[in-house]
Amino acid sequence: MAVFSSLSERLTQTFAALRNKGKLSAADVDGTVRDIRRALLESDVALEVVKTFTAAVRERALSDEVNTALNPAQQVVGIVNEELVAILGGNQRPLTFAKTPPTVIMLAGLQGSGKTTLAGKLARWLKDQGHTPVLIACDLQRPGAVKQLGIVAEQAGAAFFAPEPGDGVGDPVAVAKAGVKYAKEKNHDIAILDTAGRLGVDVDMMKQAAAIRKASDPDEVLFVIDAMIGQDAVHTAKAFQDGVDFTGVVLTKLDGDAKGGAALSVTGVTGRPVLFASTGEKQNEFDVFYPDRMASRILDLGDILTLIEQAQKTFDEEQTKEMEEKFRSETFSLDDFLGQLQQIKKMGSLSGMLKMLPGAGAMKDQIENVDEGDLVRTEAIIQSMTPRERLTPKVLNGSRRLRIASGSGTTVTEVNQLVLRFEQAAKMMKTVAKGGIPQLPGMGPIARGGGSSKKKAKKKTGSRSGNPATRAREVSGAPAPSEQGSSFGLGQK
Repeated sequence: MAVFSSLSERLTQTFAALRNKGKLSAADVDGTVRDIRRALLESDVALEVVKTFTAAVRERALSDEVNTALNPAQQVVGIVNEELVAILGGNQRPLTFAKTPPTVIMLAGLQGSGKTTLAGKLARWLKDQGHTPVLIACDLQRPGAVKQLGIVAEQAGAAFFAPEPGDGVGDPVAVAKAGVKYAKEKNHDIAILDTAGRLGVDVDMMKQAAAIRKASDPDEVLFVIDAMIGQDAVHTAKAFQDGVDFTGVVLTKLDGDAKGGAALSVTGVTGRPVLFASTGEKQNEFDVFYPDRMASRILDLGDILTLIEQAQKTFDEEQTKEMEEKFRSETFSLDDFLGQLQQIKKMGSLSGMLKMLPGAGAMKDQIENVDEGDLVRTEAIIQSMTPRERLTPKVLNGSRRLRIASGSGTTVTEVNQLVLRFEQAAKMMKTVAKGGIPQLPGMGPIARGGGSSKKKAKKKTGSRSGNPATRAREVSGAPAPSEQGSSFGLGQK
């Protein structure tokens, strides 16, 4: 995630220096811990969290488990990973649901932290899990807040309850009570309360939030915090904990370019776990927060599990089997190729998916230069073809390709490249589907089992040299003359 890029880069550089050492001395450990401390402080992680974290890392790094390890540097990386998971909350905690519906979820936080947008994302996520949420407009202070929540609810496909117009009119405590009652009457199993925020922590805001909590008796109080807030996150979190006593944290704007110390500070200071994370403006850019996966991404170890989960949500198992059969039977067409591209687009941005791969930090510049428009152009080219052309690309002569390029706003060269890539991909996937080893463009076939792909040359019998002097020597059985030089061109003395 973007907010952790600078921290991830610093930690990766720190560990790279350790990998050249066969054994770690106390000085090596102290130097590493010092670099880690500096990286965390520069990322706006709270000082008390940094002290606790580095003390735990140093103690474990100097222990026998590292000194006796075959790879001490890797062992230190493992220790840092485990301690990062600990300050991020340890195990992932799910939402607490009421035994008798509705489950009441209250959102609290500063103005501008993204509460209203997050309310819609949470409603959509819950709806995808089979729930029937209703969004209740308790923010009657901010101009346009009620109207915005109504739009967000419509986008999420969730019910909306707003008996008051807002813009300074109405009692938010009464709305919260009436909203919970409405959820019971209309059989909504989740009621989400969007409460008012302020530009800063103040007494009036805390009193109102505490009154709403008392009136609605929520099962979860989620503190919504902007991941880009920096060092002020600790002060804000403590104020809300004292005033409202939240049960969990939601991080927003994790796609920003700030330092991201808030995510590492809030749980460590308040003891409350992070439950969800928002990574963009779109409603589907929201997911459960997994401390272990976040720690792996910070340390540039990748997040393959999240990538797999995204693929499983997007690709249907039956469709996957159908595609495999088409590869086997050589009936995979450009129509199918287009369908696969559209499925990939649903998974999110290409750069976002590439960042989840282990070692992505080393390819930072290449990933940032990924052109997301390539998928759109490819889609336009295929959609500019006739059904026959998509089914049988071999009919694409020069005039057809020119027409497709004009219709899609691309060049003939781009059309040619797409057709070539499609043919190569279809050939490779056919080989894989039949259990073979594909031959990559520009490379030889990939060897099985890591062995050499070159066949052993058979020993030739009866062949003679093309050099007359050498051939005469071979016939007479005379020994070969001794070498007069070396491979470096230096004569022997």
